[in-house]
Amino acid sequence: MKCALVFNPFKYKCHEENLRIVQKYFGLFPPLSLAYVAAIMEESGHDVLLIDARTLNLSMDETYERIKAFNPDVLGFMATTYMFRDTLEWIKYLRERLKVFVLVGGYNLRIYPKATLQYPEIDFGIVEHAYYTVPVLLSELEKDTPAFNNVPGLVYKDEEGKISITDHPQKIIFDDFPFPARHLLPNHLYAEFPTERRNFTVMLTSLGCPFGCSFCEAGHTDYNPRSPENVIKEIEECYYKYGIREIDIFDYEFTGIRGRVLDICKLLIERNMDIYWACRSRIDTVDEEMLSYMYKAGCRRIYFGIESGNQKILDMINKGITLEQIETTVKAVKKYKIKVLGFFLIAAPGDTKETVKETVRFAKKLDLDYVQFSKCTAKPFSGLWERLVAETGRDYWSEWVSGTAGDSVLARPWTVLTEEETDKLAKWAYVSYHFRLKFILRHLISLRSFKEFKRKFRAFFDMVFSQERITTEDMNFKAYDENK
Repeated sequence: MKCALVFNPFKYKCHEENLRIVQKYFGLFPPLSLAYVAAIMEESGHDVLLIDARTLNLSMDETYERIKAFNPDVLGFMATTYMFRDTLEWIKYLRERLKVFVLVGGYNLRIYPKATLQYPEIDFGIVEHAYYTVPVLLSELEKDTPAFNNVPGLVYKDEEGKISITDHPQKIIFDDFPFPARHLLPNHLYAEFPTERRNFTVMLTSLGCPFGCSFCEAGHTDYNPRSPENVIKEIEECYYKYGIREIDIFDYEFTGIRGRVLDICKLLIERNMDIYWACRSRIDTVDEEMLSYMYKAGCRRIYFGIESGNQKILDMINKGITLEQIETTVKAVKKYKIKVLGFFLIAAPGDTKETVKETVRFAKKLDLDYVQFSKCTAKPFSGLWERLVAETGRDYWSEWVSGTAGDSVLARPWTVLTEEETDKLAKWAYVSYHFRLKFILRHLISLRSFKEFKRKFRAFFDMVFSQERITTEDMNFKAYDENK
């Protein structure tokens, strides 16, 4: 069959965790989930067109013309909960003109499969991973009388319009997956804010996360790591086939299995590829020996979920780390010349204006290379989402997908901060952290190109002077930042 996969652009939403200005400069990332689906389809003998309309800045009309020329049998989309309505708009537009089957996948289908399939423009949904579901579904679609109840992990509508979900008894083994179909993507266009080299891409070396942070949708999900040898093969393909020189490993927790990390690093050192990479890690799963190997293997950035500078708040969100551990680990990482990005939450459980001030002061003390201050949001299937539903009696995300709720800010019953205060505090945190002479000089010295300078200067300028800027009257800087 001929399958066209589309990654559509999306507009900023009130319920997003990042500020609008931060989202603007966040970066352009390859649609990895769709690239995996494309590879699975190709491995099963089907022809695939993958259009990253967001990165290519394509309109609906331009995307339609490309798809029409391909003449597909199936259209596929990734339907995230946050951006579901944007994706639905694109599905409706293309389905009306192409009259083909529409298949959607993504984390949203695990939470709201029937709400997603209520729309007549959507025919099928992948409830689990695509590895077993997609090949069987396409095989059935080739038959005169398909039996969709034979397709594992599928949500579908029968001839009477009844929505059904099939079982998925197969065990997912991540090593079995084909590598993402990067040959269908514009690899030269991807970058994230701290990117130092091109071509750039992202990859996954594991699924799930065994830890239980209450704000994260991945808490206590099955941890499914790939073998070191399998990981290295994909990195080699990226390096030699696609000219990739920087990779961001998007695992929720890359360093969770110490021996696996050391084996990956040793294999990378043996291959002697001139490649940089970044990863996400917990504060308490790295040590000096591991950091030494990581740097030698090309690791140049580690993203840590630090979340707060207040120990009580760390305990309330089930982070399982201490402020002392954070300081010790950050010092160790810097010792090995690896840059550190810290993720922080604003309006976390127990947060007040005073504790946010503590968090920013703590971030400055750590002297991180990059920071991200996000508004604490009840993500679907997270512990905070369960708490929000229990305390309000309302599931906003279900209503959002079903079309009965508009884009709006989610309540935060766990904090005294209002949405307006949360927005202002997040903006102040960014400006206060970055508007320091020591920080500015260090980053100016480390810039590798004029293009990088323009990108970072524009982001800083917009943060400070955009229409969304904070004012002295709004924030009372002296009251919040005693160090300035």
